[in-house]
Amino acid sequence: MCGIVGYLGEKNSKEILLSGLKELEYRGYDSAGIAVLQDGDFSSYKAIGKLVNLEEKTKDFVTDKFSIGIGHTRWATHGKPTELNAHPHLGESSYVVHNGIIENYAELKKELQESGVTFLSQTDTEVIVHQFEKNLKNTKNAFEAFKNTIKELQGAYAILLVYKGERESIFFAKNGSPMLVGVNKENEKYFASSDTPLIGHCTDVNYFEDGDYGYVTPNELVIFNSDDELQKPHFTKLSTNKLSAQKDGYRFFMEKEIYEQADVITDTLLGRLSVDSVIFDELDKSLFEGINEIKLCACGTSYHSALSASYMFERYSKIKTSVEVASEFRYREPIMTNDTLFIVISQSGETADTLETLKMAKKAGLKTLVICNVDNSSMVRLADSSILTRAGVEKGVASTKAFATQVTIFWMLSLYVAKLKNSLTSDEIASQIHLLREVPASVKVSDAMHEKIKRLSKRYLHGHGFFFIGRDVFYPLALEGALKLKEISYLHAEGYPSGEMKHGPIALADPELFTIALLPQHLLYEKSKSNVEELSARDSTICAISPIEFDKADDYIRTKEHAHYMLEFFEMMVAVQLLSLEISIRLGNDVDMPRNLAKSVTVE
Repeated sequence: MCGIVGYLGEKNSKEILLSGLKELEYRGYDSAGIAVLQDGDFSSYKAIGKLVNLEEKTKDFVTDKFSIGIGHTRWATHGKPTELNAHPHLGESSYVVHNGIIENYAELKKELQESGVTFLSQTDTEVIVHQFEKNLKNTKNAFEAFKNTIKELQGAYAILLVYKGERESIFFAKNGSPMLVGVNKENEKYFASSDTPLIGHCTDVNYFEDGDYGYVTPNELVIFNSDDELQKPHFTKLSTNKLSAQKDGYRFFMEKEIYEQADVITDTLLGRLSVDSVIFDELDKSLFEGINEIKLCACGTSYHSALSASYMFERYSKIKTSVEVASEFRYREPIMTNDTLFIVISQSGETADTLETLKMAKKAGLKTLVICNVDNSSMVRLADSSILTRAGVEKGVASTKAFATQVTIFWMLSLYVAKLKNSLTSDEIASQIHLLREVPASVKVSDAMHEKIKRLSKRYLHGHGFFFIGRDVFYPLALEGALKLKEISYLHAEGYPSGEMKHGPIALADPELFTIALLPQHLLYEKSKSNVEELSARDSTICAISPIEFDKADDYIRTKEHAHYMLEFFEMMVAVQLLSLEISIRLGNDVDMPRNLAKSVTVE
């Protein structure tokens, strides 16, 4: 959600900013813009919609000498997606880009308007540049004015600000929203809200901590912390491997990522399995000492993986487990006790609501663990321990391989805890590890399955909605299947426990209600089957996903026969992902960048 880039140097800043923003497209956006200061004059361009619109606007704009520039892709929080609301926002002699939310913007805006300032946008961000210029009138230099401005802001932010009076400086500040700076031997400075735009340009990067602020010039990188203490940069080497995914012949990144799941799960397992135990070198066994409960907290797809984990922790680890929606948990004054391990799950490690719950748990003195895909993310840096999912870059906004790797991690972690607590025998753990090694094969997409789903998808483009139903751990998978369909097809879909149908939802059953039934052979098959039969008797259109043919199904997606229900889980996961993909493609939607959605939700 929202992307920031910045550049200071003598190369073509326009192209650097635009290519950097392109690398951040996967985060989701509805408008984009850049501002460049060259020879004491600003050039600024903004456009709504895709980056190609901004590229068209800037096609005659050339930068061929020293300049400083900032760029931004915006996902609307305050104000509609319009050109006026797009970043960068301008004052009389300054431009700013910002990720996050300024919580006291209304108060600041009122004071500024009363002093005669005219606002052009509906955004919270615009107050930053006007507040800076107000402070500029009462301070001895621009950086002092910027520092005072940051102290007056409440909320989350990653900020880059450029001022005409400082032709060789970019001011920055970071609090609760990710940002880093990269350097190279040519004294160039590159800013971004994630690693990807900097790869190929920089050798070393510094990840800012909350409260950091400062400025860069051609020869300086000056960082202060929240206590106004001068900090030395902490540089780490940036990968030289370009992580920007290409479609490799697939129609959409999401399709490519569904097919990549076998490889990334293999990576997730790599080095973590022995014959009869799970190895997490990154965890200290003391993390689980004195722990009598696990609390999982997440949003969206990560919440569904957490629900899946709760079944495994209680079944295999024999430990009390609860699951919380992060956006609710942070506001309901929860009771937290020190015998609870608090686990947060986030693909990006920057999800705002989940990050706040992690901070709550830390403040309450709980042990904390994060399951995440991004090293050096805010959650990874804050939690006591972390396990990386190794899913790689996921460009499609609707998550696929991130979910797959999260569930894989949780299966392993439940066995890791089971060994610590002696809740499973060595033979039982060894048997489960043997099954884990088979997961990559279970998610390989067969041509037969994909072709079958592609053909039958044309029957599911209308109607008044979908029920995805499953029992036990297949209930979270039903929720995830429904979410995938909603996200990219814009059709109404709900996930339900199969046994809940007769407790109300079955009232909706008719031929225009499509039921996607998850019927695993090795987990409550007969009970699930009877629930589907109840829907069939009310004329609901049934699509059964199962290794066992179901005679009352209108459509049938055959899965392989597996030795265990978790292997069935992973193959059915692929089936519901492909079904959502093919329905969305038939509807003519942009599968990778669905409307109103963002990849990384860094504001609440």
